[in-house]
Amino acid sequence: MIAVGIDISKSKSTVAILNSDGTIRAKPFDIHHTKLDLDSLISYLKDTKEKPTILMEPTSHYHYPVLKALQGAGFPVCLINPYQMKKYGDTELRKAKTDKKDALRIAKYALEKSYLLVPCTNTDQKYEVLRFLSRQYSQRISCLTTNKVQLLNLLDETMPGITGILPLKSRDPDNCVLLLFIKRFESFDNIRKMGKTRFLKSYETLVKKTKDRFSGSKGLAIYELAMNSITTRGENPLAAMVQNQCVNLVSEAQKSADSTILQMQNIAETIPEYKILRAMHGVGDRLGPVILAEIGDIRRFHSGKALNAYAGNDAPPYQSGQFESRNRHISKRGNPALRKACFEVMQALKLTRPQDDPVYLFLLKKEQEGKPYNVAKMAAVNKFLRIYYARAMELYK
Repeated sequence: MIAVGIDISKSKSTVAILNSDGTIRAKPFDIHHTKLDLDSLISYLKDTKEKPTILMEPTSHYHYPVLKALQGAGFPVCLINPYQMKKYGDTELRKAKTDKKDALRIAKYALEKSYLLVPCTNTDQKYEVLRFLSRQYSQRISCLTTNKVQLLNLLDETMPGITGILPLKSRDPDNCVLLLFIKRFESFDNIRKMGKTRFLKSYETLVKKTKDRFSGSKGLAIYELAMNSITTRGENPLAAMVQNQCVNLVSEAQKSADSTILQMQNIAETIPEYKILRAMHGVGDRLGPVILAEIGDIRRFHSGKALNAYAGNDAPPYQSGQFESRNRHISKRGNPALRKACFEVMQALKLTRPQDDPVYLFLLKKEQEGKPYNVAKMAAVNKFLRIYYARAMELYK
């Protein structure tokens, strides 16, 4: 057996190869992520006539070309958490950080811990695609939030107070009365110029194009607000142009996010444990795919405790001699996106109040004990993840 350690970086990687006795078979060398260099590496590994243990760190998306090329050639490739690799390197007395030394360190780890390594499979790729879409969805939501804030800031100058009557409901931009209203009237100055009768008739025609049944009776209140408001950029054509651009950006960002989450749902429905997750209270069509994407394959965790540790929701013991800490915080050394999604599940449970749900009852118990807001929520997240782990693992027994 030979151990192959690959230190991944952008557009190139460093490869080190060790023999089974720990001696260096090939000194660290660089390869670019091109077909020519990767084919040369594959040919070298095939010519050795020995079974290779290939290990690399999943560095952002930079490792995908190497992973795809090696798996396409029939080689099993293992991935290791970069933080775990860093802690392994901390055992060395003389610390040095170069790509060549990192590649040798990864190869040494592959040699010593080969019995613990599990090759990346096609099933893992499905989870990887789901996680990739989850990251893209998060970015779309971030853009949507930024655009909404910018639009609301502009409305304070062109239509101050309008959101108190017509709320910004971006989930369905084509039927959002406020977005259509902004595109049609642009500012309160234009409404004042139209006059009461003409505005109310135009507003009634606008509302009929939407599914909102309650906005039709708000025309008079909007007109009175327009008459009593002072605008600072109402007659500025450049402000109207920027405002319309913000409306378009909000609409497109929402549609892009909806399209991404729809693709995530389609992929998630092909994974067995998704039905278990969706059956749990507080998990909807949006949070379900996100949580599944962040957890990945449930079989890679040996217990519910390990799943909580992956989420950074564990409180590791801290004891030395006669001292033992009893007021411990969660480690937060894990997946922050998973913690956030699970926290939103707890918020959904507080809204829906399912009286037969063990997680919600546990949450109420912690609140009645006087636990702070976040402490009670994260304790319930711990129970939520343990229950999900137990139910999902039953599918694979």
